[in-house]
Amino acid sequence: MSNSTYEIIDSCEDIDFQKVSELLKYYGLSDLDGSTQRQVFLNSYVTIFIMKEDELIGVGRAISDGISQGAIYNIAVKDEYRGKGLGKRIVAEILKRLSGCNVILYTHPKHIGLYEHWGFRRMSTSYARFPEEQYYEQEGFFTD
Repeated sequence: MSNSTYEIIDSCEDIDFQKVSELLKYYGLSDLDGSTQRQVFLNSYVTIFIMKEDELIGVGRAISDGISQGAIYNIAVKDEYRGKGLGKRIVAEILKRLSGCNVILYTHPKHIGLYEHWGFRRMSTSYARFPEEQYYEQEGFFTD
């Protein structure tokens, strides 16, 4: 699919996962290396990449059972392309593929308000456990 000069890709084939890793690290969404990111995205139910010519400018993914539940992760768009609706486009493409599912969205606390504008609502019924709990505590992921 194309949108002016942007191409939406939903396959991991020919993706430079070192660039994916760098983009996600920049926003504090993941510190995994390119090889590990490749495996993460390959294991996901939905993957979306936005390309401009040969440049990776946006990513997103979801895990799901494909029937009732889905979770969106790793939504990121390079700074110079933000404000053009590309993040919203990534989320919309993912939601199309999760049609009929309850969907949660996981993000860094500093980006919470953005998703409320796109129809997501905060929940009071979720819990989390992290291997590196101290980092997540410092970053503001916990409310207690």
